[in-house]
Amino acid sequence: MNALIKLELARALRNKKFLFFSVLYPSIIYLIFSSSAGSSGKVYGTDLTVATYLMVSMASFGALTAVLMGNSERIAKERESGWVRQLRLTPLPGRGYVLAKTASAAVVSLPAIVMVFAVAAGIKDVRLDAWQWLALTGVIWAGSLVFAALGVAIGYLASGDAVRPITMIVYFGLSLLGGLWMPSAGFPQWLQDIAQWLPTHAYAALGRAIEQSQAPHTQDIAVLAVSFVLFAGGAAWLYRKDTLKA
Repeated sequence: MNALIKLELARALRNKKFLFFSVLYPSIIYLIFSSSAGSSGKVYGTDLTVATYLMVSMASFGALTAVLMGNSERIAKERESGWVRQLRLTPLPGRGYVLAKTASAAVVSLPAIVMVFAVAAGIKDVRLDAWQWLALTGVIWAGSLVFAALGVAIGYLASGDAVRPITMIVYFGLSLLGGLWMPSAGFPQWLQDIAQWLPTHAYAALGRAIEQSQAPHTQDIAVLAVSFVLFAGGAAWLYRKDTLKA
């Protein structure tokens, strides 16, 4: 399993085009959104400026982009190319495959997070304590593992032709409804009730709690933990199911 993790890490770092897109895309979106909304204004229901609030949103969005988009499409292509068939000849368990994919995706997500933070601090003058920067980086990076596991599950659930549209629907749906593009406080009440149970909403909420020096809500931690168990377990089950079909 360790050998596969090293191989996946090397393959992820060699994909220069995807790395470029994953690292720069969220930072560009951050600059556009924060500039159009007025960086120094306060976000309703918080004491955070727009620039500070959107920093966590776009860092989370960048990590989501790196791990979800990369994993799902890459796995679908590997299934078609026969690479996964070769792995079935080894004693690799389903959880080992999921772990390798999740670990490689996490490596790609870290530069995207750091780039958004650098842009926020350097261009939008966002200022936080040192412990907050470190805590934000750790929480958003660790939280991206939830969506890396989801990407593996989608890669095994969808065929090569269907994986991109399915991934895009999940990607944009979770981003929009989870409040990564706009504060969920502006949603209708019924939509807010739905949003608070989405992993993307809980993901960003942990970061915003750190920005405000507050303790994270137990519900947000629980939503992420349950989501990870469901996504990782589903991915491992789909891997084994795909193996039995071969």
